[in-house]
Amino acid sequence: MEFDLTGDHVEVRDLAATIFTDLASTERVAQVEADEDSFDARLWGTLADSGMLGIAVPEHAGGAGLGMLGLVALLEQQGRRVAPVPLWSVVAGAALPIAEFASPEQAGRWLPGLLDGSALVTGAFDAPPGRRTALSGARTGDTITVTGGLAQVPAAGRAAALVVPVELADGEIVLAVVPTDRPGVVVTPVAPTSRENAAAVAFEDVVLGPDDVLAGDGDAQLEWVRNRLRVALAALQLGVCAEAVRLTAAYTSERVQFGRPLSTNQAVALRAADAHLDTEAIRVTALRAAWLLDRGEEAAAGPASLIAKWWASQGGLRVVHATQHLHGGIGADVDYPIHRYFLWGRQLAFSLGSAAAVAAELGGRLEDAPAIGAPA
Repeated sequence: MEFDLTGDHVEVRDLAATIFTDLASTERVAQVEADEDSFDARLWGTLADSGMLGIAVPEHAGGAGLGMLGLVALLEQQGRRVAPVPLWSVVAGAALPIAEFASPEQAGRWLPGLLDGSALVTGAFDAPPGRRTALSGARTGDTITVTGGLAQVPAAGRAAALVVPVELADGEIVLAVVPTDRPGVVVTPVAPTSRENAAAVAFEDVVLGPDDVLAGDGDAQLEWVRNRLRVALAALQLGVCAEAVRLTAAYTSERVQFGRPLSTNQAVALRAADAHLDTEAIRVTALRAAWLLDRGEEAAAGPASLIAKWWASQGGLRVVHATQHLHGGIGADVDYPIHRYFLWGRQLAFSLGSAAAVAAELGGRLEDAPAIGAPA
């Protein structure tokens, strides 16, 4: 494959870059962070008006039909500006599964408001170690009673509904769209590392009816969504890292110590080069996984999405640590922009699994891999 965007995807990238540059300046992001809500409603409205919320949604469902490559192009530009809006969880965690798996009635209930920005729906697919879901359910007749808790859900405090996976007592997985005003849903604001809008959500005997559940094979649906969420997180991390490297290159080239720019010191140049290489590894693995998803190659895309997320976690952490360290003392100044990239990089590295957790899941899929020391 080609590792460059072409055609419509370039137009998405350029339009997104203009929107985020104009509406998510350093000053504006700091202003939104200082607000209790930590959600840029003006930017969200502009993204909706420009069609960006539906960029990856199929045309038959009201979107632009530009697939995961379109979403990667969009999220990279968001990451470059660390703009406080929950694009990755809304588009990949809610809009795409609703468009793919919902009945016409369910889609008609949720998609129009989601795409025009009037009703935020977000996905919540993180799970504790060793478990497939954070929520458990008990089926009684045609209803399911759900219990459990989600530690941190993007924009849950503003959401009209959550898309969540639930594991039933017999091991069956179901995906459901749950209104946040449903009795038993308790939303409590939390402060994530990235300072974005987020909340913990408790399910206290929440009753779901048939209209809440997305019909189909829940196991396959869960894998389908997580593949896209991993790629979305990698794309966002790509933007964070790429801009952090750019800022660091500019700073070390302008900052003079002992009569010469910091960038002329070999140790500085080598560490910056390593950060650039890690960033490019995130880029090519995210693009490859997105390309496979857009081609419908789900079997190959599963491992590819894990690889992209591993680079976003492992390589992404290396990048944001290096770029902050190369800024010296000013890197710890919360009034200077680079610290925000460090915080976002850490948030993204641990969302939907750390590097170690992702590597363990990937290793579990390598059934035919030779064991160390095994005869050839």
